[in-house]
Amino acid sequence: MSALPASAFTPDARRPLPAVLPGADYSLAVPRDERLALARGWLWLGLAALIGSGLFSVLLVLSRTPGINTLVPVADLFHVSLVVHVDLSVLVWFMALAGMLWSLNGSRERLGWQWSALALAGAGAAAMALSPFFSTGEAIMANYIPVLTGPLFMAGLVVFAAGVALLVLVSLLNAPRLGLRFDGRGALRFGLNAAAVSTAIALLAFGWSYAVLPADLGGKAYYEILFWGGGHVLQFTWTLLMLAAWLWLANDCGGRVPLTPRVTVLMFALAMASVFVTPWAYIAHDIASVEHRALLTWAMRLGGGVAILPVALAVVVALASAPRPDAAARPLRAALLSSVLLFAAGGVIGIFINGSNVRIPAHYHGCIVGVTLALMGLVYKLLPALGYRAPQGRLATSQPWLYAAGQLMHITGLVWSGGYGVQRKVAGAEQVLRTPAEIAGMGLMGLGGAIAIVGGLLFVVVVLRAMRRPAAGVRTLDAATR
Repeated sequence: MSALPASAFTPDARRPLPAVLPGADYSLAVPRDERLALARGWLWLGLAALIGSGLFSVLLVLSRTPGINTLVPVADLFHVSLVVHVDLSVLVWFMALAGMLWSLNGSRERLGWQWSALALAGAGAAAMALSPFFSTGEAIMANYIPVLTGPLFMAGLVVFAAGVALLVLVSLLNAPRLGLRFDGRGALRFGLNAAAVSTAIALLAFGWSYAVLPADLGGKAYYEILFWGGGHVLQFTWTLLMLAAWLWLANDCGGRVPLTPRVTVLMFALAMASVFVTPWAYIAHDIASVEHRALLTWAMRLGGGVAILPVALAVVVALASAPRPDAAARPLRAALLSSVLLFAAGGVIGIFINGSNVRIPAHYHGCIVGVTLALMGLVYKLLPALGYRAPQGRLATSQPWLYAAGQLMHITGLVWSGGYGVQRKVAGAEQVLRTPAEIAGMGLMGLGGAIAIVGGLLFVVVVLRAMRRPAAGVRTLDAATR
């Protein structure tokens, strides 16, 4: 792969960066060529997924909130809304942002393949979002990737997976060569490359499960086993993306991250190495066995937990020593701090899970929202480099905190109710809320969910306002790349 000229890159923000204390530069230069348009396409797909998931989350909160849930057809509404909400807000949103980052990180070779990957992913996501209005089928509450068994949803999921597979293939082929000596920028690129490797292993696990599953196994058991292995590996992808976002945002806020690039690469490598336990889990144990699940869970705890804590502590220390943020850096700082807070809350809740109750969704809501807030901050940070205006003002700064506050209330209500044994993945009368305390817990969950919905929609508002008028020079840039 030939080296690109220095003129092919521009600073990743059109504003003076705050004074950064001496240390590794955890940032990336953003290309000034055709990859910008591709990155913008992936960003638009991610925004569309968030808008769709927000609409379905309104139905989710209504179906679980005491008093209101008696006015709607709870059973069907809740389960169908939950499937589409989860798949859009996690699978499509995260993968779209990964596509944006991999497009900026890799070379501009195979552009036709890259656009094809975006087209396939977009078509698949649209089919999944529209399926409840045409042919829902049965709602299967499988972990990691819940599904509707209707033909439109399943076809959309397959097409989306094909788009992701092509995206990962091109991202690996176009990945920059890093060598063995790393600076901060090289460490970030290593993290993004590791996320692509993790996604490739996840796709392998999905295919392996499909190949060995008995054809006569049906219902929830089939999909639970089908998505368990690959779903576990995808958690590494989201974690690696979040860690890279944390480091990049801390750097852009003017903080000195007290981790050398070598240590940072070691943390990324530890998470990626744990991914390779997955093939051994398939070879050594039957995919329906307890041993198979236990080995994958152990790998997640080892690679995820050990790698996350040092980076999180380093980011907090960096922010504590950072100068007072300017107007453009305040939204980034808010997103970064709220992301660390939510992810930590989700991790702590996970320690106290006992049985199958709503503490489980409290745990993963905290962790998943931590990843979401990190990616939201990265979108704010990259908007100027993508040719849009930088989001500034009180709305952009308060949005992450509002979203985080709502989610904290949401998961607190779930933890509270879980202490009384309220079951997960049920709504309405199926929740069997017997005492005022149980009702109060789920009421807090509903209020927090409503606030979080407002916070999530405000993110879309802030971004669309910034994208409404391109930044100066973007028309010239687009013309030069055609």
